[in-house]
Amino acid sequence: MGERRRVKQTRSLEERMAEQAAAKLKTLADRLPPGVERDALLKRARTAEIGAHISDWLRSPGLQSPK
Repeated sequence: MGERRRVKQTRSLEERMAEQAAAKLKTLADRLPPGVERDALLKRARTAEIGAHISDWLRSPGLQSPK
């Protein structure tokens, strides 16, 4: 039986999934003509990216509580 390869993840699962979702939404939006539906997909992609960044920021070791 071979050894299992292990990879140390540098980003959380939540962040990686949000990034993949944002990339998928952007790909879908690129296929649509300019309009309301395309704008909505791009907005959802931006929201997913922002959520991932906020989650990462909140989990960062440098974050300190207000004094």
